[in-house]
Amino acid sequence: MAAKDTARLSTKFQISIPKSIRTAQRWQAGQVFAFIPKGEGMLLVPVPKLEELAAIARGATSEEYRDRPSRV
Repeated sequence: MAAKDTARLSTKFQISIPKSIRTAQRWQAGQVFAFIPKGEGMLLVPVPKLEELAAIARGATSEEYRDRPSRV
């Protein structure tokens, strides 16, 4: 990670994401993120909008589905 890709936590507990990161990830103002604890650090993951998830399971069927009681 380059020094320009770092950020400082403000006294109001805010962090500005460097422009190079925002541009590379195509993140926009107002976008929602989830924080996921990972060891000593934290993952910052964008939460997809509902319309981005539309048809994500298109074509999925329940045929050949096994739930827990049928496992050996």
